[in-house]
Amino acid sequence: MRTISRRAVLQAMAAAPVAGAVLGTPHIARAAQFQFKYGNNLPLSHPLNKRSQEFAERIAKDSGGRVEIKIFPDNQLGGDTDMLAQVRNGGITFFTPSALVIATLVPVAAISAVGFAFSGYDQVWPAMDGALGAHVRDAIAKVGLHTFEKIWDNGFRQMTTSGKPIQAAADMAGLKIRVPVSPLSISMFKGLGSSPVSLQFSEVYSSLQTKIVDAQENPLPIIQVAKLYEVQKSCTLSNHIWDGFWFIANGRAWNSLPPDLQGIVGTAINESGMQQRGDIKALNDGIVADLKSKGLAFNAADPESFRTKLRDAGFYADWKTRFGAEAWGLLEGAVGKLA
Repeated sequence: MRTISRRAVLQAMAAAPVAGAVLGTPHIARAAQFQFKYGNNLPLSHPLNKRSQEFAERIAKDSGGRVEIKIFPDNQLGGDTDMLAQVRNGGITFFTPSALVIATLVPVAAISAVGFAFSGYDQVWPAMDGALGAHVRDAIAKVGLHTFEKIWDNGFRQMTTSGKPIQAAADMAGLKIRVPVSPLSISMFKGLGSSPVSLQFSEVYSSLQTKIVDAQENPLPIIQVAKLYEVQKSCTLSNHIWDGFWFIANGRAWNSLPPDLQGIVGTAINESGMQQRGDIKALNDGIVADLKSKGLAFNAADPESFRTKLRDAGFYADWKTRFGAEAWGLLEGAVGKLA
């Protein structure tokens, strides 16, 4: 049992004169011309932060020390909605919200997270690197944010519980499950008959520990690195949502960079994103065995019972209307008929 929250420890470290958990570029002899902050909600051990440290070092080197990026992981700069507000007002320059988080600002960004839409990565990457992803980036640009071309992988989301395992849609009835601050997630889980509770990711562990909620849903790497297996008993491999991290930048800060530096930064971030996708794949290949060894039980679920429940609840028809014909057409062009 933890007596001090992980977030409290990290906030104390961030407030100290030397914030040891803050990653950044190697020491350079002179101050960088452009100094940027990048915040995210993931622990240092997650592949996103490992690849981010690499691109920060690469950018410092390739720019001749003109660009310095300091990385603030694990909610050091606040929760998801806090950081989204900060990247909009210029308090931080870079942020990697999941599609579900940025959808609170740009609703169509959630199109990739429609429940039980993607059957696998053979559908995800052609869609997100193609027309569907371009459609979302165009929408994000309209709120003054620059979005890099390659979305980073957050993975397929799975459900965990502190009680009985979830086998089919009927098992969702009345389940108190934590979901992101996302209208789409709330709508989906209500459609499945559960009682979703929207909480910041920084609150998930403590909320499970204190039984504010009984279940949660996240990709396996996050379940692993956030140690959610310590407060959950079983995991259902539902693949109910694929989620990615859009790498976004404050538009004014991005436009302040000369074209040559935009090229250096953009290339490094996009190429690191492609490497991070490979990291997540490799991590997923061995993660179930690791989590089983830590006491988490696993079961598979048939997605068709969930799709049927969502169709009957009007979930797909409702969100087709909300997203609009163009966006929905791009989604169904990638995954097949849903509504």
